Parts: sequence; C-alpha cells; structure tokens
Amino acid sequence: MARTARIERSTSESTISLAIDLDGTGESTIDTGVPFYDHMLTALSRHSLINLDVKARGDVEVDVHHTVEDTAICFGEALREALGNKAGIRRFGEATVPLDEALARAVVDISGRPYLVHEGEPDGQQYHLIGGHFTGSMTRHCFEAIAYHAGICLHVDLIRGRDPHHIVEAQFKALARALRVAVEPDPRVSGIPSTKGSL
Repeated sequence: MARTARIERSTSESTISLAIDLDGTGESTIDTGVPFYDHMLTALSRHSLINLDVKARGDVEVDVHHTVEDTAICFGEALREALGNKAGIRRFGEATVPLDEALARAVVDISGRPYLVHEGEPDGQQYHLIGGHFTGSMTRHCFEAIAYHAGICLHVDLIRGRDPHHIVEAQFKALARALRVAVEPDPRVSGIPSTKGSL
C-alpha cells in the first residue's frame, strides 16, 4: 500500500495544499511565501527521504506566523494519515546532526500521543529575524504543530549553537533524520510495534 497523503486546508488566514510520500527519495516542491521556511521544509524532505509538495498562501503581510503554523499542521495531519495503522514501522528514531558550530538532537516516537520537549536554544534566539521573515520562535511553534497533529512524541535539543540560521537548520535536519528512521518499515516487525496492539 502506498504510504501517501494529501491535505487541503483553507481558512481566512491561509490556504494550504500539501502532499507527502513516506517512501520517497527526498524530492520536494515547496512554496510557502516564506523563503527561509521553504529552505527548512526542503531540508526536512531531503534528509527524511519523504517526498513533499507544499503550496501555501497566507497573510504574510500581517506576519508569517499563520502560514508557518498552518503548513506545519498540514504536515502533521498528512504524516498521521500516511502512516495508517503504523504496522511494521520502526516507531522510534533518533539523530544528532551538526551544522558548523551548531549541534542538534531529535528523538521521535510514533506513539499516537502528542508531546513536545524543545530545549537548549540560547537566550534571544526566539527574537531573531532570520532571512528577513522567519522569527526564531517559529521553530518551536512549528514542531509543536507537527507533534500535535501527527500524534508523535518529539524531543528536540539544541546541544550547542551560535548562528541563528544554523541553530534552526540543525534542528530541522535532526528531525528529518529521526523521522526517516521512525517511519521506515522494519523487516523484523509484523504488526503494530506496541505491547498495547495499537499506536
């Protein structure tokens, strides 16, 4: 069965069309109207090997907040839908990724229980305006929306970092690599990887 999903979401603040293929090669077409966010979602796709197509239009003249959050909501919903009943997946994934001086770790549990722990960013990171549009606070907000709407437990720790761009990108790449492992089929698993029998 194809592990794909397409989500369409339209509100007074944004219109999102998003499609994913969990068994892809990391190909993506991303256009959110927020250039730095496009860069992060492209990296997320490339390093997770999840094919990702995103077309988003939002009220960026007000703030990028709505577009970033709503796109992350759609990604989370698509991830949950594409995983189906989660039979045969590895379930857990972990990755530590460097980007020059920055080092980030992400740990994922495809648990069915949404939870986010996000720690380690330096004081003031949330106020940095990256690429002229993307505020540092959007990183956590994006991860929150993905975790909640995908139904995953996600821990992201910035171990070290100085440059605001590197800090965000290392975290997105760590998430990508952790997701790559967690959603991957495990040839030794038949059925759902849980003692409860469901995820």
